[in-house]
Amino acid sequence: MHPRFLTPGPALLIERSQRVLVVADPHFGAEAELARRGVHISSNSSARLARLCACIDAAEPDLLVLLGDVKHSIPVTTRQEYAELPGILATLRERVPLRILPGNHDVGIGRFCEDGELLAKDGAVIDGIGYLHGHTFPGPGLYGRLMVMGHHHPVVHLYDEVGCALRAHPAYLLAVADGACLGSRMPPDLPEPTRVLFMPAFFELAGGLDVREIPASGLSPMARCLRTDDAEVFLEDGTYIDTLSALAAEQDS
Repeated sequence: MHPRFLTPGPALLIERSQRVLVVADPHFGAEAELARRGVHISSNSSARLARLCACIDAAEPDLLVLLGDVKHSIPVTTRQEYAELPGILATLRERVPLRILPGNHDVGIGRFCEDGELLAKDGAVIDGIGYLHGHTFPGPGLYGRLMVMGHHHPVVHLYDEVGCALRAHPAYLLAVADGACLGSRMPPDLPEPTRVLFMPAFFELAGGLDVREIPASGLSPMARCLRTDDAEVFLEDGTYIDTLSALAAEQDS
């Protein structure tokens, strides 16, 4: 399996027997929440949807998987979300079959979904790959394979020669899960290690958590159970940056 990193995205095309396009954390409707906090900006949902449709057109997938936080407001659904989400999801499903792994922001998302689109919050296996939002422990069937998840909004801060941080870049973090940390949740005698790929957020104003901070963040069960010595970091276009341990050592030097 050779994933294809799509820009503008971030989005990922995973091709096995199916071509699966994966997008995490679009957070449609976030502008209403920003307005409640005193930041008044126009809705960018149309441009975000157009960017997502451009990824679909470029990838020509058999299936689109949204890794949660499709909507933004919790625990309620805002007027913006009621107004925009039906058209957004209709536009997507006109192009490609759709599956949604619900995230912690997706309370009530089921009212906008058609039969079979909304999957379990602890994940699902599609064409041999595990998918989940990432705020919960994975279901037992996801161990021993690659899991792709969102939720963490990973970015990487790159530094210049005098140690000044340049802007944060959306990043992917690929790591092996630590079986000792997971304990009895990890089934015994798995034929393959459990690998976890954290995807950056599709929402352009999401900000994010530096990849160096994810293991100690406590943001999710799997974040706490990563093997950090050989974890690898990639930019949103697939450019390899370094191992997580090397980046941490560079920051501390």
